[in-house]
Amino acid sequence: MTHDDRLSGVLANARVIFFDFDGPVCDVFAGLPAPEVAKQLTALLAAQDEAAGAKAAETDDPIEVMRIAHEAGDEIGRTVEQALTAAEVEAVAVAGPPTPGAVEALEAVRASGRAVAVVSNNSAECVQRFLEKHGLGELVAKVIGRPSGQPHLMKPNPFPLIGAAKQMQMDVTHCTLIGDSLTDIQAAHAARTKVIGYANKPHKADLFADAGADAVTDDMQAIADALTTA
Repeated sequence: MTHDDRLSGVLANARVIFFDFDGPVCDVFAGLPAPEVAKQLTALLAAQDEAAGAKAAETDDPIEVMRIAHEAGDEIGRTVEQALTAAEVEAVAVAGPPTPGAVEALEAVRASGRAVAVVSNNSAECVQRFLEKHGLGELVAKVIGRPSGQPHLMKPNPFPLIGAAKQMQMDVTHCTLIGDSLTDIQAAHAARTKVIGYANKPHKADLFADAGADAVTDDMQAIADALTTA
């Protein structure tokens, strides 16, 4: 297990902890595979724009398909985004339990006197549905999903983090993000907030370290443990 000794130090000065959703809290497409969703969205897009559909067929990432749809036009972008949101809501209903250690981490944040905001490129609707399903709503102060109709403002753009900090009435530099993708690291750097890379796949530990993550861990329970000493 990779348990970065810097975790406690990174968390010590954070007053608000931002959690990315897909990864640190939930494996969104565990029960409804992302490639299947991407294929459905691509078919919807291709029916309206053949060239955009061909481009989308090259990815198995539903969110990337949505980006391509918005590039093709506002109307088809909205249509594909609505379909993605519906698929995400369906997916979290069958996604299974929260990420191991996630509940403990959320509880530890509250016990330490800090607050949680979930900041995600997934829809706010699917995040809220999952939190409600698993009785986690009271542990999360704010849910900031992707900006509707504005995929260019999703992470790695710092916009969601800056907006979350404002909603929490907190200087963004007093926040820490926990994320499992390179875009999380990039968004945090751009927002001037600390970032912990959650390396839920072996190759990510080096990737996040090289990208300048302030700390790296492969275990969400380690977040909970560090918060007891931060």
